Amino acid sequence: MRRPVRIGAALLGVVGLLASAACSTQPQAVSKQTIKIVYQKTDSFTALDKVFQDAKQEFEAANAGVTVDLEPIQANDDDYGTKLALSQRSPDTAPDVFYEDTFKVRSDVDAGYLLKLDSQLAAWDEWSKFNEGAKAAGRGDDGSIYAVPLGTDTRAIWYNKTVLQKAGIPLPWQPKTWDDILAAARKMKAADPSVIPFSMYAGKGTGEGTVMQSFYELLYGTGSSLYSESDKKWVVGSKGFTDSLQFLKTLYDEKLSVTPADALDSNVWKKVFGQWLPQGKMGATVEGSYAPSFWQKGGSYEWAGYAQDMGVAKFPTQFGQDPGGVSMSGGWTLAVGAKTKSPDLAFKFLTTAVNKKNALAFDVNNSQIAVRTDVASDPGYQAANPFVKDVSNLVGVTHYRPATADYPKISLAVQQATEAVITGKQSPAEAAAEYDASVKKLVGDTKVMQK
Repeated sequence: MRRPVRIGAALLGVVGLLASAACSTQPQAVSKQTIKIVYQKTDSFTALDKVFQDAKQEFEAANAGVTVDLEPIQANDDDYGTKLALSQRSPDTAPDVFYEDTFKVRSDVDAGYLLKLDSQLAAWDEWSKFNEGAKAAGRGDDGSIYAVPLGTDTRAIWYNKTVLQKAGIPLPWQPKTWDDILAAARKMKAADPSVIPFSMYAGKGTGEGTVMQSFYELLYGTGSSLYSESDKKWVVGSKGFTDSLQFLKTLYDEKLSVTPADALDSNVWKKVFGQWLPQGKMGATVEGSYAPSFWQKGGSYEWAGYAQDMGVAKFPTQFGQDPGGVSMSGGWTLAVGAKTKSPDLAFKFLTTAVNKKNALAFDVNNSQIAVRTDVASDPGYQAANPFVKDVSNLVGVTHYRPATADYPKISLAVQQATEAVITGKQSPAEAAAEYDASVKKLVGDTKVMQK
């Protein structure tokens, strides 16, 4: 019978030390983490995807063991918002960082989708480089900041100089009243019946484009408003609301804009930017300051001559009253998801995506108005396109959508009113009355006022 071998305690100690030494020469294991980034990407909007690709490379190189999972959603603004909201329902699908429209910040804070960022921002030395007004875009009802702005924009009339010249309209063109717009549009139609004189969006198909690039330009030029910030109530019974619908009715009834069928097409903007304006088949449209991003080199609809062929004008007030023009501003932000398991890492990636280098690239490639002061003063930004100064000056007459939780539903009611009018289903007065009833039903009688 074989006896077991017994090893002395001293020998065991030596073996243990040798094993320990061997282990110490091996590389330490790096904890692996993944953060998910959700954002919008379309055939014509790739600027943010490029920023995130660069930020991913930069971030992963500086943070060993961390993988940045980019998950772009291919959809228009409204569908993107719907898909983003669906992803927020479960911690398994919720993003760590996501692209957030400014007008949805407060409603999404209420829904519990956004992480409060006050403590992280207080420790971030670059937060002081952001424009104070722009910071408010990410503020919740409680006064805390939940999102960091990427850029902002304004709205203007973009016109094709050749089309206007053929109609005998002097350049540069700056209509002083709504009647000036109609008079110019009628001249363009008379000079060339095949031309679409003046495009303004209407209906639910173009979503926020209908209100930002069309209806609000009119409404805020009447002296009325959608919402009273001082009273914290929605405005109903406004003559300005009915007058704005009447202007759209005139534009469409006289065939001075696109056809109602085109207006209801969610992709009509592609024809505006990609065909009608570059081909001289449209006189003017109301669009955002980002318009050159479609036409510049690398844009979706490259147009070498856009800088010479296009002009910019302020949208006028109804009767030329002060301040003489109207614009609307919006913009998008980056937010950290409330369900993230790595809040500090997610915030760190967010700051990488909006550092000066990446912010400059985004603002230039997407023709955004800079929200970082160091980007706004950068020579590369100032030379990005010939209209930077014109559209930046419109900040002085701009307005913002009400940043309330119930705004998205109000916006849809406005879109429905414009659609009813341009399709002939309702008169401006009838559509305005239905809007008033819808608002009261949505928010309650105590949250509306006649003004």
